[in-house]
Amino acid sequence: MSSGTMPGGLRLLLLPYVFGIALAHSPEESAHPPQNPESGSQAPLHLELGGIVFVIQSQSHPFHKKRAKGLKENLLKQAAEIGKKLPEVLLLHEVAENEGAWTVLPVIPYFADNYGKNSSWIFFCEEDTSVSLRKLLETLQRFDSSQNYFLGKALYDEESTIIHHYAFAEDPTFFRYPDFSAGWALSMPLVRRLAEILIKDPPTSDFTIDLKHELALYIWQKVDALELTSVPEFCTEEPKSPKSAECATTFSNTLPVCGKPVKAEEIFVAVKTCKKFHKDRIPVVKQTWEKSAVHLEYYSDFAEPSIPTIDLGIPNVERGHCGKTFAILERFLKSNVLPARWLVVVDDDTLISLPRLQKLLSCYDCNEPVFLGERYGYGLGARGYSYITGGGGMVFSRAAVKDFIRSKCRCYSNDAPDDMVLGMCASGLGISVTHSPLFHQARPNDYSKDYLSHQVPVSFHKHWNIDPVKVYNSWLAQDKSEGPHKRKHVKEEL
Repeated sequence: MSSGTMPGGLRLLLLPYVFGIALAHSPEESAHPPQNPESGSQAPLHLELGGIVFVIQSQSHPFHKKRAKGLKENLLKQAAEIGKKLPEVLLLHEVAENEGAWTVLPVIPYFADNYGKNSSWIFFCEEDTSVSLRKLLETLQRFDSSQNYFLGKALYDEESTIIHHYAFAEDPTFFRYPDFSAGWALSMPLVRRLAEILIKDPPTSDFTIDLKHELALYIWQKVDALELTSVPEFCTEEPKSPKSAECATTFSNTLPVCGKPVKAEEIFVAVKTCKKFHKDRIPVVKQTWEKSAVHLEYYSDFAEPSIPTIDLGIPNVERGHCGKTFAILERFLKSNVLPARWLVVVDDDTLISLPRLQKLLSCYDCNEPVFLGERYGYGLGARGYSYITGGGGMVFSRAAVKDFIRSKCRCYSNDAPDDMVLGMCASGLGISVTHSPLFHQARPNDYSKDYLSHQVPVSFHKHWNIDPVKVYNSWLAQDKSEGPHKRKHVKEEL
């Protein structure tokens, strides 16, 4: 949908579960429930590596697949040095052909059927997570795997937020959810219980917005208010940090770079706007990140030379903007800006670091169809599709734009949700929707501070109740060594 806005109906589905709840304990108490409660003992339990199934939350794009396979090789190498029986290590995108495998719940029955009898834990981690198997084994042995356990590094919201549908608005700190970067684990009894529940009572929401929160909420709602148990050994410290000495997991807090950054001249930036925002939003873009762009155009419903804006002949609509976005894709292909191999489509209230994006794009091949940004999902429990939410910025390789335009996939109306239509088209064309958590659909204060603390963000979205210039300078401003570029409007080269 346009700018990744969320449907009001989705909010109503969840609010009845979270308002009017008696909060009988503090956040600190809820984050550290007793271990091995049945035995009342802290004695280590016997656990072998073969009893752990490792699931890397991988993606099909070659760059991400290579990183996931590297982690798998590392885990198996460590395991060979520790014990005789090697653990099962799975890449999530290979577990099932289901488009929604990345949302985890659709593949829980698979895990229960295939590993429910002979395994004790399923441990999930991201492709960038570093794992010390010895310390992980020691950590998991503290917990009774015959009980329902949901383990992770706990995140919480300091204020109710739109990305979590304003859940727990009376006290958002009450509810804890896992930081996937630190790894997280489900005991096998919990996996089996979830598999049984999912058959009878699948998630009711069609949308997947923030998976880690929604997964924790589903477990809490369906499994006797089971809360996340916070595990201090699940960390997001840098692997070589002194603080990581006691950690079973660590996480690299650097921006992925695979070579020389993509040149600024190779990126074409399209800003979607309309006349009513020319005076308040466009000046913010000019004051902040516009100086980093070489090729940039503002697309509006009104041609204003002082900016300048370009009228594509598409009437302005209150939401969706699908007609405008597809017109941008067509214009990009017709332009004679030959060096521009990448197209970035943003809103007029998107804040973005183009120098960081240039570095990130060094990991992707512009000659292959690349569709990159923050991934959301629609109807993934039943043949739905993933899409890049528009507000955080949608990044296309020229090859991907060609595939979109050459296909017969088009908007069903000018005000159709552009990001969702593109996701539906990508699914039909076999173009991978590639997720980067460095793009953000919302403002910094809509995310957990601890979650953002180990990121080098590429974008944020919305000016609501913030000073956007201050946010840009605090979170996204380029290094002093990265000088501004002289910008060229594409209209000069058409």
